[in-house]
Amino acid sequence: MSDRRELIVKRVAAFFNEGDLVNLGIGMPTMVANYIPPEANVMLQSENGFIGIGPSPEPGTEDKDTVNAGGIPATIIPGGACFDSATSFALIRGGHVDATVLGALEVDEAGNLANWVVPGKLVPGMGGAMDLVTGAKKVIIAMEHTTKDGSPKILKKCTLPLTAVNAVDYIVTELGVMEVTSDGILLTEIAPGVTVEEIQSKTEAKLIISDNLKTM
Repeated sequence: MSDRRELIVKRVAAFFNEGDLVNLGIGMPTMVANYIPPEANVMLQSENGFIGIGPSPEPGTEDKDTVNAGGIPATIIPGGACFDSATSFALIRGGHVDATVLGALEVDEAGNLANWVVPGKLVPGMGGAMDLVTGAKKVIIAMEHTTKDGSPKILKKCTLPLTAVNAVDYIVTELGVMEVTSDGILLTEIAPGVTVEEIQSKTEAKLIISDNLKTM
């Protein structure tokens, strides 16, 4: 894992409170499980049917029957439970998930999210993302700040088909932490060695700078 991705997932792991039930989306968000200390008492839910995701298994100890929603080998901590997809989505749709962590292709200043249509590629659909961003109490986006060609992913208005409208609460990238507010995107934390001007230059949406700006 790159240093910038490690910075992102470590910061996301610090969002949660004791007793939270948290869903981790596929891709980078699944790495968050490696940075939640056992004493935090945070339970991780996988939409494919279990509660109690643990850290990634050590090489050679993988169990083919224990995988996360992205099909990647996972572990289950003591006290974890397995169940069918109907029960899993009842938890999500019933408002029992305190937070969900998802990746994104685009997020805009209104908190709209686009994360399922990849231009030029055939994709099977949005999976459980629509249910998660609607049912979870807090929606956290974990993503790299720009595309591979350097184009902004935090926009004034999303251009791709939306997954959800006005759903995003927080955005965490390798450059900073942002909160989506009714006034726009508030920059609350900045990565070490990064300037506000650099973040703004890589962000299409106009950032509001917190009076209490902190270092990640």
